[in-house]
Amino acid sequence: MAGIVGTASAAASFASGLFPSHSSKSASFFLPPASGLSSGRKFYGGIGVALNKGRFQFRVSISNVPTEISPAQSQKLAASKESQRPVYPFAAIVGQDEMKLCLLLNVIDPKIGGVMIMGDRGTGKSTTVRSMVDLLPEIKVVSGDAFNSDPEDPEVQGPEVREKLMRGEELSVVFTKINMVDLPLGATEDRVCGTIDIEKALTEGVKAFEPGLLAKANRGILYVDEVNLLDDHLVDVLLDSAASGWNTVEREGISISHPARFILIGSGNPEEGELRPQLLDRFGMHAQVGTVKDAELRVKIVEERARFDRNPKEFRESYKGDQEKLQQQIASARSSLSAVTIDHELRVKISKVCAELNVDGLRGDIVTNRAAKALAALKGKDKVDAEDIATVIPNCLRHRLRKDPLESIDSGLLVIEKFYEVFT
Repeated sequence: MAGIVGTASAAASFASGLFPSHSSKSASFFLPPASGLSSGRKFYGGIGVALNKGRFQFRVSISNVPTEISPAQSQKLAASKESQRPVYPFAAIVGQDEMKLCLLLNVIDPKIGGVMIMGDRGTGKSTTVRSMVDLLPEIKVVSGDAFNSDPEDPEVQGPEVREKLMRGEELSVVFTKINMVDLPLGATEDRVCGTIDIEKALTEGVKAFEPGLLAKANRGILYVDEVNLLDDHLVDVLLDSAASGWNTVEREGISISHPARFILIGSGNPEEGELRPQLLDRFGMHAQVGTVKDAELRVKIVEERARFDRNPKEFRESYKGDQEKLQQQIASARSSLSAVTIDHELRVKISKVCAELNVDGLRGDIVTNRAAKALAALKGKDKVDAEDIATVIPNCLRHRLRKDPLESIDSGLLVIEKFYEVFT
């Protein structure tokens, strides 16, 4: 299998290669009363009932919640997935090492903050992102929860799970693969944030909250293709959720907040428009993708694609071993990430590079440290060295530099030049 972790930027000479839909039910919960309010009504089946002593709670129903599935149902689901549109294997992607490395590092450490992929049309950006689905590891979630709640971390628990814990109920826990959610350009704000379930309101008289794409993407990946063409009002929603990790919905008498922590992945063509600076800064890493110039590689890409189109199942089977090796490597890196260390001297040099490049804020320092540790974990090391930093620092800082309209040199080259100046 071709190397995945190799040169990710102009730092190539300094970096070394490495590799040889469920049934639904409604669930209800109580939202705590807002402070300072002295009166209210309690909703049962859509009917308001006054509460005693001036206190109140809202009873809200959540609809479209996946229930626990039996082994027979899981077999049917597995069979249905096989019959769905096949996904091109990640291990079969030829070239584009920088993009693949950024994606792998974000799966290993989601706190890196996502990746923005910019490049020419037809260079395999969306194909590569969607091929990550097969490599995503499993996580523990509360069974039947609409927000993929973590049974152990209250910061990523939905309101219903928190209510169960307060009552001392035991949570049913299952393992499921990290979810990847596509955010289409034509999506409405209600579909993204969540809204009132009109059908339940009309038929049952219940104020039911129907979770949106942000709830589905919690603890998973949110992918926006052509993100530079996304409507401004949806950009504002993404900015708010990415900044706080929570999504607050105010709709027709319902006020609900739920966790919305996701890996934000965007792709786009710079010729079609620039991305708003506020959103660009929210991406932890930035990968630039160019058209492959080598004739032999181009021929190989065309042949591989033709082979996949001819018989997708056979093609995927031929890369099954490479895919499993990658899965094991990712799982091993995730488990060993907490043990990876970085010397204080290297941290100081990273911050010096950021300061001398006039990078606004400290997000660049934080992301570079996290990405370097994730790369060291992927390589099977327990300590970060300068080589790891050289590989990731252009991707972490190039989109944070102030734009100079008269500057013709690529911002990634500016970063690596400053890196050599500080580290040598």
